Amino acid sequence: MIDHLGLRVHDVERSRAFYEKALAPLGYRVLMDFGLAVGLGGADGRPDFWLGKSDAVTSCHVAFAGRDRAAVDAFHAAALAAGGRDNGAPGVRAHYHPDYYGAFVIDPDGNNVEVVCHTRAGS
Repeated sequence: MIDHLGLRVHDVERSRAFYEKALAPLGYRVLMDFGLAVGLGGADGRPDFWLGKSDAVTSCHVAFAGRDRAAVDAFHAAALAAGGRDNGAPGVRAHYHPDYYGAFVIDPDGNNVEVVCHTRAGS
């Protein structure tokens, strides 16, 4: 089980602004700020997603769980409004499984950020 995840970013403030807006529909907010590292988390009050300053940034893929399809849609809209680039509009990805509903956005450092819901529409 993963306790927390950290991304290396070029500009902590720029990434913080992006993720604060993009992940707000999922209930994420900044819980800790150490200047060169920022921890975001949800309702449990624990920072489980970290952004840390680094000159050596390698892009990766990170997927967050959405409680329903509306949360996936809201993430995608919020992330685009925050300056993310579309990398896959909200929709079913049946090649993963019939109820896989996800959306993908490229963040300011080139990371592929996804929110996914695994439940059937209307469930």
